[in-house]
Amino acid sequence: MVKYGPFGVIALTLSIGYSMQVFAHGDVNPQAVDTTGLPKLGEEWVDTNPFRSDEKLKLAVLEIGSSAYNQNCARCHGLEAISGGIAPDLRYLKEDLEGDEWYQERVRNGAVRDGKVYMPKFDGVISQEGIWAIRTYVDSRAED
Repeated sequence: MVKYGPFGVIALTLSIGYSMQVFAHGDVNPQAVDTTGLPKLGEEWVDTNPFRSDEKLKLAVLEIGSSAYNQNCARCHGLEAISGGIAPDLRYLKEDLEGDEWYQERVRNGAVRDGKVYMPKFDGVISQEGIWAIRTYVDSRAED
């Protein structure tokens, strides 16, 4: 039988607790996004990112998208949209209908496999405007 002593028991307890946190990344609460200043897109979802080429709104969209990404996506998809390996690197999504469809589906509905939440649902928490602002921010990071 191995004896750990008081410091060994504390270290073992902390390491077990910390390792459980690593596997709990899917149990996060999506945060609402303030989209003040962006035009309302309506109830029906648009198929492609309406903010991608809107130069008049670009600064506002990027500011909102950056904030929303950092609150909701960075913990898994990486700071400044540079993946650290835990989740896909979103900078490599196609900037077209195919990429927008995949993005919209995944962000709205999340990802659950074998009963494990790999990504929470954001539909009903983040508005369409906020979700497309995040996509615009991620697209802007692809140039780096």
